[in-house]
Amino acid sequence: MAKVLVATEKPFAKEAVDGIRKIVEAAGFELALLEKYTSNDDFLKAVADVDGLIVRSDKVTREVVEAAKNLKVVVRAGAGYDNLDLAACTEKGIVAMNTPGQNSNAVAELAFGMMLYIARNSFQPGTGAELKGKKIGIHAYGNVGRCVATIAKGFGMEVYAFDPFVTAEAMAAEGVKVCSTVEELYATCNYVSLHIPANDKTKNSINFDLLSKMPKGGVLVNTARKEVIHEADMVKMMTERPDFKYVSDIEPAIAAELKEKFGNRVFFTPKKMGAETAEANVNAGLAAARQVVGLIKNGDKTFQVNK
Repeated sequence: MAKVLVATEKPFAKEAVDGIRKIVEAAGFELALLEKYTSNDDFLKAVADVDGLIVRSDKVTREVVEAAKNLKVVVRAGAGYDNLDLAACTEKGIVAMNTPGQNSNAVAELAFGMMLYIARNSFQPGTGAELKGKKIGIHAYGNVGRCVATIAKGFGMEVYAFDPFVTAEAMAAEGVKVCSTVEELYATCNYVSLHIPANDKTKNSINFDLLSKMPKGGVLVNTARKEVIHEADMVKMMTERPDFKYVSDIEPAIAAELKEKFGNRVFFTPKKMGAETAEANVNAGLAAARQVVGLIKNGDKTFQVNK
């Protein structure tokens, strides 16, 4: 009998756990839970005999991979997967997956919550601005980007996008104006919603040269990864452009400095919380369970990220 472990320092909601159990046991597998663990040793012991592993933001390091002698598949319940050591998984023949799309609406809604907050003076007295009629640029038109576009249209915004991995025809078919370069996107839009992953090509890529192209009153919205922001350049941008604002659900290392210097021109959630909704929690957990079962029973590698 195959064994599946759900290892979550921050557990799934009960509804998600119940759903995961139903999916796993219906497949004839055993489900084990490791929740709220405080020691990595507990994690290492728990993975020793499992065939499938489901995590949230828990770090699946090389040490964990080495300890999991029978592991065939690990699924990160969420879109990002930088907490998985992909090289170690590949060396051991373990399929690593994420669950793209399951958290997308939650992230997109948070992006708009932050946009409204910053547009209306952090909900303090004073004249703010409306989103209607403004131009929003979507930097990476994936699952979250599509949700952002849908919501933006409801606000009456003009939607632009740049993504070299999505065809212009596909974006145009969804009523999005296509930018041929990333520079064009930033130069055109009042708001830019950032959805790129953190990798060797994107880290520190959101720099002064790019941000300085934004129109007066420009706002950068980051629900992606803090590593893609060139932090020194962000300080420079905020200093030289007193009209510019930055909101993010990833608090950067320079958060205290930015808050002290620029006040309500910046806003950061205390931790990354784009996917922190009950619905996203359940959706991602159930998707992860289906993917583990699909791989073990049928060899389905649809969402493999370590190809």
